[in-house]
Amino acid sequence: MIVVADTSPLNYLIRLGHPDVLREIYGRVLVPRAVLVEMQHPEAPPEVRAWASAPPAWLEAMQVRQLDASLAAELGDGEREAISLALEVHADVLLIDERAGRREAEARHIEVAGTLAVLLQASLRGYFDLPEAMKQLRQYGFRASGPIEAMMLARYEQAKKVKP
Repeated sequence: MIVVADTSPLNYLIRLGHPDVLREIYGRVLVPRAVLVEMQHPEAPPEVRAWASAPPAWLEAMQVRQLDASLAAELGDGEREAISLALEVHADVLLIDERAGRREAEARHIEVAGTLAVLLQASLRGYFDLPEAMKQLRQYGFRASGPIEAMMLARYEQAKKVKP
């Protein structure tokens, strides 16, 4: 499976101390160069800057060959490049949190997943407790609507009941 990651999901997974779950869940993880540049911005958290300056071998940084010129102007460079790269490599999933970016990706028939979806999958594999991870995310400034959080927690509880 090929996944392209935007800045936000990587940022939060690094801050939670679990960026490696991406490799475990998805296998091949690609990022456009603009995402690594955003992660090294002077205002980014120190642990994110450090990780992005020496990313692990499993993370493949790629140069986008051609930006999709029809993308909304309101998107940042990372989002524009992540969507374009997902199209270019025919990614199975694009990890992206920003609403405008998700809309643009979905309009191009790209499957999207956000930080909470990754956390759900990782928690079901035993990496951490989803409610606790969501609490930590809020402390880092992560925002999701109440209904989305409730839906993820319900899926988590349901999946835990089904597990042997």
